Amino acid sequence: MSQLLRFPSSVKRDPAIEVWMHDHSNELGAVAQRWFEVMRDCGGDVRELLHDGHPTACVGDAAFAYVNAFKAHVNVGFFRGAEIADPERLLEGTGKFMRHVKLRRESDVDATALVKLIETAYTDMQGRLKAE
Repeated sequence: MSQLLRFPSSVKRDPAIEVWMHDHSNELGAVAQRWFEVMRDCGGDVRELLHDGHPTACVGDAAFAYVNAFKAHVNVGFFRGAEIADPERLLEGTGKFMRHVKLRRESDVDATALVKLIETAYTDMQGRLKAE
């Protein structure tokens, strides 16, 4: 049995995410939007949906990353974050699979390292799908 979180309802561009972005148009919402755009730009096979009320990026129907804006921070999260390379040690969390990067503002992180982490999560999920 696959341990991938799959969403057959994911689509190329989900209008509900645009509503979410509009509803989170403050400074932290802009941070979330910037990082979600990086996820969207990973490849032509990226699909998306709102899952548990936050924008989620998938490779096809398999979730690889998400963003969520809170009152004081943004999480850039990874569904298989416990299993991907994190040479800059950005990831937080202790779950069996998931990890996240917590940002209080845009300057909280090495942007190059976070882009690489997102790309790593994307490539990792592509590999998991091919192995199935």
